[in-house]
Amino acid sequence: MWPELIQRAKEGGLNVIQTYVFWNLHEPVQGQFIFDGNNDIVKFIKMIGEQGLYVTLRVGPYIEAEWNAGGFPYWLREVPNITFRSYNEPFMHHMQRYTDTIIDLMKKNKLFAPQGGPIIMAQIENEYNNVQLAYRDLGKKYVDWAANMAVSLYDQVPWVMCKQKDAPPTVISTCNGRHCGETFRGSNGPNKPTLWTENWTAQYRTFGDPPAQRAAEDIAFAVALFFARNGTLNNYYMYHGGTNFGRTSSSFVTTRYYDEAPLDEFGLPREPKFGHLRDLHRALRLSKKALLWGTPSVQQIDQDLQVITYENPNVQNVCAAFLINNRTTTPATISFRGVDYYLPAKSISILPDCKTVVYNTVTIASQHNSRNFEESSKVGVLDWEFFSESIPSMDQLSQESKAPLELYSLTKDTSDYAWYRTSIHFDKRDLPMKAGVIPVLQVLSLGHALLAYVNGEYIGFQHGNNIEKSFVFQKPISLKPGVNEISLLGMTVGFPNSGAYMEKRFAGPRVVTLQGLMSGTLDITMNNWKHQVGLNGERLQYFTEEGSSKVGWKKLNAAGNLGGVNAPLTWYKTYFDAPEGNGPVAIQMDKMAKGMIWVNGRNIGRYWVSFLSPLGQPTQSEYHIPRAFLKQTKNLLVVLEETGGDPREIKLVTVNRDTICSFITEYHPPQVKSWVRTGDQMRAVVENITSGAHLNCPGNQVIKAIEFASFGDPYGVCGTFAIGECNAPNALQIAEQYCKGKKECTIPMDKGLFFGANDACPQIAKTLAVQARCGNPGNNSS
Repeated sequence: MWPELIQRAKEGGLNVIQTYVFWNLHEPVQGQFIFDGNNDIVKFIKMIGEQGLYVTLRVGPYIEAEWNAGGFPYWLREVPNITFRSYNEPFMHHMQRYTDTIIDLMKKNKLFAPQGGPIIMAQIENEYNNVQLAYRDLGKKYVDWAANMAVSLYDQVPWVMCKQKDAPPTVISTCNGRHCGETFRGSNGPNKPTLWTENWTAQYRTFGDPPAQRAAEDIAFAVALFFARNGTLNNYYMYHGGTNFGRTSSSFVTTRYYDEAPLDEFGLPREPKFGHLRDLHRALRLSKKALLWGTPSVQQIDQDLQVITYENPNVQNVCAAFLINNRTTTPATISFRGVDYYLPAKSISILPDCKTVVYNTVTIASQHNSRNFEESSKVGVLDWEFFSESIPSMDQLSQESKAPLELYSLTKDTSDYAWYRTSIHFDKRDLPMKAGVIPVLQVLSLGHALLAYVNGEYIGFQHGNNIEKSFVFQKPISLKPGVNEISLLGMTVGFPNSGAYMEKRFAGPRVVTLQGLMSGTLDITMNNWKHQVGLNGERLQYFTEEGSSKVGWKKLNAAGNLGGVNAPLTWYKTYFDAPEGNGPVAIQMDKMAKGMIWVNGRNIGRYWVSFLSPLGQPTQSEYHIPRAFLKQTKNLLVVLEETGGDPREIKLVTVNRDTICSFITEYHPPQVKSWVRTGDQMRAVVENITSGAHLNCPGNQVIKAIEFASFGDPYGVCGTFAIGECNAPNALQIAEQYCKGKKECTIPMDKGLFFGANDACPQIAKTLAVQARCGNPGNNSS
């Protein structure tokens, strides 16, 4: 997927790609480095350079990133006397050894810009100011040491520290956030440029969260203002977030990462965010001579209206202007050099020649689109088999301790699961005798989730969340005279990725009691417990062809055996052929609850659709299966369901953004691509430039149908447009005339075209909204 994603980023107007280096991917076992396959960072950086883009390299080694343990490998936690991210000899030893390995790899492959490579900047540490006070004097000493260490390894490109207000002189402090043009006062020293290393395009999600959004208009305003105020670099976080495959996400973070980015999880352009920012980048490039050679001046019209001009009196025709309306609700008109310019509320207009408005941050000229998940017709009904994970007996468990062991240290990040089991003998007189009184099992857990069984019977499930990882499990149980077996399955949902003293985080059951006994509450925390890391299905790899062949699977179908439906700790297996087409593929898990998914032995991530947001919906229902993971036929699909679900409702879907839209007003300027700079002059690409609704189908598709068209005052968003009080009755016919059957079209924003000489609603400012459906030229279906 790398080449296509890099190419789309370039098409979006980017000229630099920023990437992390993941310590726990490259050195999962101490001293054993992995730099091949998906870990081939040299190949990735070279690929970026081959497409003519630059690279900023975030070495870390702490990266946060909502990534498991913030990028730290588990073994680092067990180094004696270690304190992460502090002036601590064991930590600094391993940090320098790792950083040296990465920098040496870059140098040997001539990847730094002075060597002819694409890397123009590097980063050491990450947002350390957030935790620095917790380490007191050792925090400041650590920052100074980290900066000097990094620069000593390679000093021919600049090094940065994100959000480090007291960055040492040898490195540059940068801004992370949503509005750095307004909040960032610049780096802490002379000759340090103003850099924005993380412009948050939305917000990552954790399971249980509602959706996160950030409007394209808000991002565009922030970026335009940042460059108007002498910004040097803007990096979108994320421009493409992608998928947290396997167990790579940090605590409770969804498998889908930053889906609201300009390139969505599947690598498809999310419009209008992608296109509106692409147009902004073009407008800034048209202004580049003035931005680089000009001197800025500010004309403050009032508290909210401002003109920032970049001009060089020694160079003819080098002038660019940013007209800024910071009023949140009211438009404004700014008179600039004898011309009146209209600015919508909270917007910036860019004039690359100090005359021509080529872009406004609010008036979106680029098209919109809507994502579709379409059930594959080629896959058909899936034929499921199931197998129940067995609860290990006391004899099968070897690791024993007085109390339940801490979960992180027990699993060592090799599995999300660990069994805890104890047994206790009761006399008949110990148990409740009164009708309606039932014993209760209570477990105080530090997180993240827990399944409980008593005497082989499933009792229930409980979990924490990203904010409060600890929880109390409390369920009624049936006890019997004699020996009673209590089995707990402790679960993690990723290791924490942020905060101070990350090496001192804990999870798992801490206090276990039985309530409602004749003798009162019995604390069985110190009752002697046995443990097992992982499930049998993980150890035997039920999710591979070899491991699957060793399992006695049972058929699951509507008319027959349904014993595996809604059963906890159940493995499900089926085969499917690759869905039609070449587009992205996903799996919908609507009727499942929580677990993991494997395709052809590859773990595509954790799913958790039973954890509903406050809106009553799963945070994530669809899970990405890269085409690269698939064969043409007989793909092995294995699902581990933890708490009970119905696999018969699982669907394989194709993903597209074939629903495209345009929504423009009569105040929209023409598209920025209507203008080019020839020498020092701005000129129009075509004669008689007018604004209009531009539509362009992805790939080689053409417009198969116009699903909505209105000229008047329509409202809504792409996929849910509606007609307002004013509407030209011929709008649909006109849109079909201009667009149907074409790959690309433009419908003029022309009142005469829609209303002729008789405007039915002259008092209303006109808007044109069009929604079209794209498809393959030879396919007549819409």
